[in-house]
Amino acid sequence: MRLISVLILSAALTIPITAAQQPPAPKSIAAPDDVAKPPADAVTTPSGLAMKVLQPGKGTAKPGPTDVVTVHYTGWTTDGKMFDSSLLSGKPLSMDLTRVIAGWTEGVALMVEGERTRFWIPENLAYKGEAGSPKGMLVFDIELVKIE
Repeated sequence: MRLISVLILSAALTIPITAAQQPPAPKSIAAPDDVAKPPADAVTTPSGLAMKVLQPGKGTAKPGPTDVVTVHYTGWTTDGKMFDSSLLSGKPLSMDLTRVIAGWTEGVALMVEGERTRFWIPENLAYKGEAGSPKGMLVFDIELVKIE
């Protein structure tokens, strides 16, 4: 009986120590310094989508507007508030480019696998003021992991 009590007590004492050694999961990702507006070296498309490649990708294949892609992303409002991110879960998201905001469809179609790009998406290419959605220009860092 005494041996069982010691083992239970020993296990109870080690759990908090092990848990204390684990860093807490982040609840937010800091906004980039240029979140308020596109920098001078950003490229702007005729639609008003601004973009800056942060990390070049490999290859030349680009997704079409109806393709399914796997991405990692983080989105902020221009005041620096993060509203969504696949990085917090550590799992990339697969999505059909016909089911995302217009700025994503246009922007991701300009990327190649492995590329990481920052997009400044004007409201008319984002959620267009829909209730319950982030308002105004949105900023996304998107990494194109895979074209399905």
